[in-house]
Amino acid sequence: EIFVHLPAHQVVHVCRLVSREWMALVDTESLWRERCRREGYQHRGDAAGQAPKDWKAFYFLSKARRNLLKNTRAEDGIKDWVILANMGDGWKVEEVMKPHPNEGTTKNFVSSYNMCMKSQLVDLKKEGYNYHLMDKLQPHIRISDWYAPRWDCSCEYEMRVELLNKKKKPIDVFAPAKIYFEQWNDQNWSEMTHVFKNYGPGVRYVNFVHGGQDKQFWKGWYGI
Repeated sequence: EIFVHLPAHQVVHVCRLVSREWMALVDTESLWRERCRREGYQHRGDAAGQAPKDWKAFYFLSKARRNLLKNTRAEDGIKDWVILANMGDGWKVEEVMKPHPNEGTTKNFVSSYNMCMKSQLVDLKKEGYNYHLMDKLQPHIRISDWYAPRWDCSCEYEMRVELLNKKKKPIDVFAPAKIYFEQWNDQNWSEMTHVFKNYGPGVRYVNFVHGGQDKQFWKGWYGI
């Protein structure tokens, strides 16, 4: 019962090393299943009677699960993004022209009349995903990006996400075809999603790149 209340990292890295008895207790499935229950981490297969193969690993993966990209809602301007292309009048942050499906999103990045691209490189170890988790368990990596055109100007959108090894060489890549919007469109928000699975050992970074431009070359910010 004591192990349920102590910080998880202390249980694994301190308590587990005290004695063989404590090691056996720390490694029990029941301890980590109970911690998951108390902290609200529910396995998707529970309803079908499919339990995780490793409750301890499931606990730590659940605890670490979150959006690893920073400043995705443009609340801090262009902070945390690396500008790869800033053509035309460059990137700009504006109020959303049409309500976003997530009501908390009130601003967005807007591209200009020539190519604008930006990126973020996620260091998985720094974000709590150690080499054992990445190589042995290979948790699913879900990527998502919302984009919308202006109604009065044609434009294009593109994105590329790479799973990189320690030398920052690609192991797996998601690079869908460019998406084009015609002038006088409905200006609706769309979501691009992808889930990386069974990508093999060695993934250490995720490189996220996206951007676009308007296709009528109007001065200002009429792109994606």
